[in-house]
Amino acid sequence: MALTLTVDRARWRAHLEAVRAGHAGLVPVVKGNGYGFGRTYLSELVTGWASDDVGGGVDELAVGTVHELAGMAVDGPRPIVLTPALARELAAGVGPAVLTVGSERHVAEVVSAGLRPPVVVKLASPMSRYGVTPEGLVPLVAAVTRAALPIHGYAVHPPLAGTSADHRGAVLDWIPLLPAGSTVYVSHLDAPTYGGLHIEAPEHRWRIRLGTALWHGDKSFFTLTADVVEVRAARGGDRAGYRMVQVPADGHLVMATAGTAHGVAPLTGPDGGPQSPFHFQRRRLALLEAPHMHTSMLFVPVGDPCPEVGDRVDVQHPLTRTLVDRIVET
Repeated sequence: MALTLTVDRARWRAHLEAVRAGHAGLVPVVKGNGYGFGRTYLSELVTGWASDDVGGGVDELAVGTVHELAGMAVDGPRPIVLTPALARELAAGVGPAVLTVGSERHVAEVVSAGLRPPVVVKLASPMSRYGVTPEGLVPLVAAVTRAALPIHGYAVHPPLAGTSADHRGAVLDWIPLLPAGSTVYVSHLDAPTYGGLHIEAPEHRWRIRLGTALWHGDKSFFTLTADVVEVRAARGGDRAGYRMVQVPADGHLVMATAGTAHGVAPLTGPDGGPQSPFHFQRRRLALLEAPHMHTSMLFVPVGDPCPEVGDRVDVQHPLTRTLVDRIVET
């Protein structure tokens, strides 16, 4: 019994190669749940890219937090931690990782942990999350220098909203404030806009961090399915499930092997209400109750196509919020 992610290997690998070839200085992002693949799976894949010449090779990858360093391949590309960390989160075991600082307080936290790692200086963007303002850049760099933290580069993280043209302006506004020869990390830019930065500001080394655009691309590469491990006849008015929900009509209860342990939850329907993520023969299967741990109880009324034990049902769920049991490349 498993929640399985099936990948069209040839098409997916061709997509990965095309993205790498079109983005010199690529830094793959493997944060969170590893975009549905798992961080270890992706970091091992990226490790295989370190020595080839597609896109100039890959020598760095990005993780979300210091806690995600544990899932990285030991001999893989150097990890960059995207989220600033407090001293209580930092340990001597951060090893070769590059940390991120966006304020003088972040610098103080690194110093109080007894560490002297290289750092990326986070620059403010319209997202207003982390990052130093233009007015605060000189004092922050001075604090980094006093703390003897080598500056590995600077980073601008635009929001998802807006266009690449909008984000280009937010990035270029910083260029007069940065030392020539600096490495600048950007995100959420399309390939032409990113390529244009190399021409518009050739005095800097440009790198782009890609997650969703790299790992997902065309969603037709992937199929997410859950196994059916039990089917039971039920009458309308019967009660079943953790919450003893009333069965709405005569039909069958179908047990699918995907639930909250996998991150699977009801979707938001067109009317704003909850909607089942499960399908069989291109028909949505109703949830008897919300998914629970490793099983979702589905209801199929008499007359509708009903899966049997051993069948698989399709799961419509964002991979960035899904933990799969196994990955199969076909």
